Amino acid sequence: MGVIDNFDGEYRFLSNFYVVKVEYGGLVYTSSEAAFQAQKCLTKEERVQFTQLSPSKSKTLGRNVQLRPDWNDVRIGIMEDIVRCKFAQNPDLAKMLLETGDKTLIEGNTWHDTFWGVDSKSGYGKNNLGKILMKIREELRVESGVIS
Repeated sequence: MGVIDNFDGEYRFLSNFYVVKVEYGGLVYTSSEAAFQAQKCLTKEERVQFTQLSPSKSKTLGRNVQLRPDWNDVRIGIMEDIVRCKFAQNPDLAKMLLETGDKTLIEGNTWHDTFWGVDSKSGYGKNNLGKILMKIREELRVESGVIS
């Protein structure tokens, strides 16, 4: 089994900061991070500004937009949809995700994100991104007929 607890190096593709085109909501973004941050906005016109941004610039801008009022209620579902699109639209990445086998995926980080990942120092975190990745990996397994 095993654990992947850092989305860097050979596992960088698991990170939302991995640069790969993702189409979501009729717009094409440079990363799943940019697509996700854009969804905080109230209008499509506002979301367009994220389409050409790097992951880090989109995260910075996402901290400074007027949040849609239901954001805390919908953010996990939106993240799941975007990550699903990332792998559906990029078959090479889907293959790489499947190749992680049954390993537990943990977005270990040093920036103290305990909602999407697990803080590497404290070991605490909800690991919502890791859970989403494992769910999508299982969906891909079922779709491709791969038996776990």
